Amino acid sequence: MAGPTDDRVEQLSRANQRVQALLAAVLVVSRELDLPVVLRQIVSTAMELVGARYGALGVLDERGESLAEFIPIGLSEPEYRDLAGVELPHGRGLLGRLIQSPGSLRVDDIHAHPDSVGFPPGHPQMRTMLGVGIGVRGRIYGNIYLCERSDGRPFDQDDEAVVIALAGAAGVAVENARLFDQVRASAEQFQRLLLPSLPDLSPLSVAAVYKASSERGTRTGHVGGDWYDALQLPDGAVGAVIGDVVGHDLVAAAAMAQTRNMLRALLYDKEGPPSSVLTQLDRTLQAIDDGPIATVCLARIEPAGDAWRMTFSVAGHVPPLLLSPDGTSRYLDVVPDVPLGVDVRLPRRDHSLVLPPGATLILFTDGLVEDRCHSIDHGLEALAALASAHRDRPLPILCQALADEHPSDGHDDLAVLTIRTPGEGHARGPNRAA
Repeated sequence: MAGPTDDRVEQLSRANQRVQALLAAVLVVSRELDLPVVLRQIVSTAMELVGARYGALGVLDERGESLAEFIPIGLSEPEYRDLAGVELPHGRGLLGRLIQSPGSLRVDDIHAHPDSVGFPPGHPQMRTMLGVGIGVRGRIYGNIYLCERSDGRPFDQDDEAVVIALAGAAGVAVENARLFDQVRASAEQFQRLLLPSLPDLSPLSVAAVYKASSERGTRTGHVGGDWYDALQLPDGAVGAVIGDVVGHDLVAAAAMAQTRNMLRALLYDKEGPPSSVLTQLDRTLQAIDDGPIATVCLARIEPAGDAWRMTFSVAGHVPPLLLSPDGTSRYLDVVPDVPLGVDVRLPRRDHSLVLPPGATLILFTDGLVEDRCHSIDHGLEALAALASAHRDRPLPILCQALADEHPSDGHDDLAVLTIRTPGEGHARGPNRAA
């Protein structure tokens, strides 16, 4: 027969287990930085701590008077189906009680509570509830709602205490996620400001797009060194470049801006082939500072009779894709030279081909095709098929479709630059600079 000492030891053991569970829960919630993930993690973690069958997090509106968002967890598929078409709660009844009187609220019988307004049709029956507010910077951000302990008993003071403790850590996690979102948005804006507005290069058509990984549903949210550029050169040719500086932070973005601007200056100053321009760029970057490591594909496009000639040099970059008007496509898969910043003594080579009328040249960074679960060849094949499927679209729509329907896993940012030669019967030569 257990005595008072045994009971006390068991109580201390349970208390220690709950403290350990709380510490583990705080670590789980705190390591997330993507706000939607953080909010769902808070609810599921609170449910685990107290053994609740149902949970939800209500996010308050700007005035703190009603729910702007409601995130339920724990409903089964049939329960979700039964609630199809039912409007999510806005913060009335017992939910409103917690909004109007922030803090915590334990209810042993929801139906008997004076503030209860009942449940909508199809809603699973719930008897017990525990609600706790989440504070961010001195104001209530939202409330955790937990219903129905798995053992059928009402929530007790220990449950309330542990969820209140979790809510304190949750407030910090929410604030960190919100700050991360702000920094990420600012970084992405900074990245976009560094990219050029493409000029009119008639009769060539040109379009480009950049996307940070955060815009494609990933949690990393980084910016990086992907960039594109296209400009008319003093001798009337068109220069086109796609590049990717190694790194995924503001340092990489700043290095990208330095590299792009220096390359522009060299393109205007040197009228040599792309290989010589990249060689000089590499030497200059290394002489000024410890230059970045970057992959680049630089092309020079100029009229050649009834067609267009492209001369290009590849510094460790993925190959360009050439899309014909009939939908066939092929990669200009030459042996690439080393990236910039590796060894300035190694030679660089030029490659040349004729672009037929109505052809589309697609330059892109590896974020468009890389998938960590598949080979790079798988991504390249998928991109070629995607480009062929959209071959008849206007160039800006084609470019956007490639970025939106990319075959990559979305872990990296991407840049795409597309150039289309005029069709049969159009004027061939671009306007020369005066």
